[in-house]
Amino acid sequence: MTHAADSEDAGGKSISLSVRLTYGFGAVAYGIKDNGFAYFLLLFYGTVVGLEPALAGTALLIALIFDALSDPLVGYWSDNTRSRWGRRHPFMYAAAIPVALCYSLLWQPPDWGDGLLFLYLVVLAVLIRTLITFYETPSSALMPELTADYDERTTIQAWRSFFGWAGGAGMAVFMYAFLLVPSETYPVGALNRDGYETYGVISGGVILVAILVSALGTHHRIGLLTTPPPRARAGLKAVFKEVIETLADRSFFALFVSSIASAVATGLTAALTFIMLTYFWAFSSLEVFYWTLLVVISAVMGLLIAPRASKRWGKKGAALRLGVLAFTVQPLPVLFRLMGWMPENGDPLLFPILATVNTIDLGLIIAMQAIFFSMLADLVEHSEVKTGRRSEGVLFSALTFIRKTTQGIGAFVAGLILQAVAFPQGAAPADVPTESVLQLGTLLVPSQWFLWGVMLVALVYYRLDRAQHQSNLTAIQSRDGRSV
Repeated sequence: MTHAADSEDAGGKSISLSVRLTYGFGAVAYGIKDNGFAYFLLLFYGTVVGLEPALAGTALLIALIFDALSDPLVGYWSDNTRSRWGRRHPFMYAAAIPVALCYSLLWQPPDWGDGLLFLYLVVLAVLIRTLITFYETPSSALMPELTADYDERTTIQAWRSFFGWAGGAGMAVFMYAFLLVPSETYPVGALNRDGYETYGVISGGVILVAILVSALGTHHRIGLLTTPPPRARAGLKAVFKEVIETLADRSFFALFVSSIASAVATGLTAALTFIMLTYFWAFSSLEVFYWTLLVVISAVMGLLIAPRASKRWGKKGAALRLGVLAFTVQPLPVLFRLMGWMPENGDPLLFPILATVNTIDLGLIIAMQAIFFSMLADLVEHSEVKTGRRSEGVLFSALTFIRKTTQGIGAFVAGLILQAVAFPQGAAPADVPTESVLQLGTLLVPSQWFLWGVMLVALVYYRLDRAQHQSNLTAIQSRDGRSV
């Protein structure tokens, strides 16, 4: 049963600002982890530490394979948990300290050879992925339980996306302002190994705080959330049968395929971003710092745009419009450089042009991301009408798995590209052959456009709209006699 009808916060049109903020703040943990894996990890292990880039990318892919089963299993386990702390919070509390500790150790590798260093990276990447699943999947699954309102879900997810992006960017800004600074030992700030080690300690602490704030800040809502039916004994075969039954939906499949393409494209772009900034555009450490700082402005843009666009065009219409605009523009600066249409490196106009384009473009992407997860939330009731089960954990775990491919497959492809262009390890920007830099851009642009195109085409096949969502809510209320 559910007590959602007892409080507007649990199922009405709006929830309190304090719940929005504390729930959203929990995304800082995943934002820091995601930012570190996507933007810094390949650079750190492949360039600073000296591990072969292809080996670093392979290590992340192996971790992804080992981690693949944990997502749906944790989602299913969370959906069917019965405890005095509810379905989600036991997992959130349990993950806090271990994931913070492992993330800190990731950035303090011992001085080993490639073989042992490769194993070190694999083991910690597997642990971090698994532990973050124990937090992120149940935490994400809270959102559909907090409210069933079509528009309010987008607002809540917009706050979560804001904190995730702002938290990750904020830590990166801190790195470039205070940790990755040039010195006599490290003339290029991005190659400062000591800075990465300090980052590991600090970011691990922030991850711990973010998880605990979110868990404690939503703890008082436990009594108002959905309680699962009594559990029947079920073998592994029955568990997977239920998971497959839940996910066997056309609209979910559209989101699933869209997520795969989006995750690979995002992972590829993210893994090469700071390499492109440092070597392709030859930005200084100060310019990279400003570039990263502007992500916070993009996050604010996403927070403001997502709810308004969703109300005006509906979730699918808004996601497609924002996506077409954002992903058409994103690769253009690199393409224009290859065609000789951009100012030369060092030109005072280059940074303002690129920073403005990127800030606006990223704001659109963040807004689209928030709408995307709100679309997923609406599938909870759609699935419940068909199966009789509320499977927030299973549905969101599928997307959590796809998000992890951002660091897995995307980083793996990035490592292969760096290997293909013979990109040197640990070289100063002036020492990298011009041919390698241009080849890097030549391979990146078509890869991005192809993957983003697949993502948008898949999204067209999502069928759930405002009217269908309301019909699902009405059907559940008529069948079960409860408000959602």
